[in-house]
Amino acid sequence: MQHSERHGFREIATKIRQEIVEGRYPTGSVLPAEPELADRYGASRSLVNRAMQVLAAEGIVRPRQGRGTMVTWLPPMLHSPARYDRMTRENQGARGAFDAEVRSRGLEPQHEITTEHAEPPVAVAEMLGVSTGEENCLVRRRRLLASGIPIRLNASWFPLDIAGGTVLEEEGPVIVGGVKSALGELGYPQVSAREQIVPSRLPTDAEANALEISPERTVVEITHVGMTAEGRAVEVTISVAPAHYLTAQYEFPLA
Repeated sequence: MQHSERHGFREIATKIRQEIVEGRYPTGSVLPAEPELADRYGASRSLVNRAMQVLAAEGIVRPRQGRGTMVTWLPPMLHSPARYDRMTRENQGARGAFDAEVRSRGLEPQHEITTEHAEPPVAVAEMLGVSTGEENCLVRRRRLLASGIPIRLNASWFPLDIAGGTVLEEEGPVIVGGVKSALGELGYPQVSAREQIVPSRLPTDAEANALEISPERTVVEITHVGMTAEGRAVEVTISVAPAHYLTAQYEFPLA
């Protein structure tokens, strides 16, 4: 069948992007096959394929072998101090801030969790105030997904004398309110936190594979340190997320 090539690939990408944002193709759904899209837009399959490449580069869609092209668009999640509020983290039995955020968007949160006793990196050891060169921490690693779309990688480090043999070692999303609620139940409630954000860097190969993004897509790295009223750091969580899934917002007093 001959096509009139009425639409250029950028125009096709714009139309599909708009339909995705408007909900015609919901997040987590599979787009029609390229021949169907070509017929819809009166274009050749090669132009549709180029449009798909544009959208994939933007992180809006993701081709998956044998499964078609999945819609991976999400409005950026707002990263602000409010996400750590206990009522937010535990809302309707949520397993932490991420769980609550994803459910609020009508998507299904999924957690892939592993735990181990480990020697912390030097920077983490310094933040926790523990010795270097020793297996003195519990690390809880999580790949967090929304309706099958990888959104974030978390590695949470805790002093082993606090976390060893506790619910924090469970390899599943069993902690209502997340690790902060668990630490509070263990007698180490956090009253303050500090964060350092690396706003844009390229992912490592392992991060790109786990997040299912191209190595050219930038990521945001957040280092979060939670402290008790006595000033003891009891949690260091390092999060990595595709930059297009995150918007940071902070509010603070001015003298």
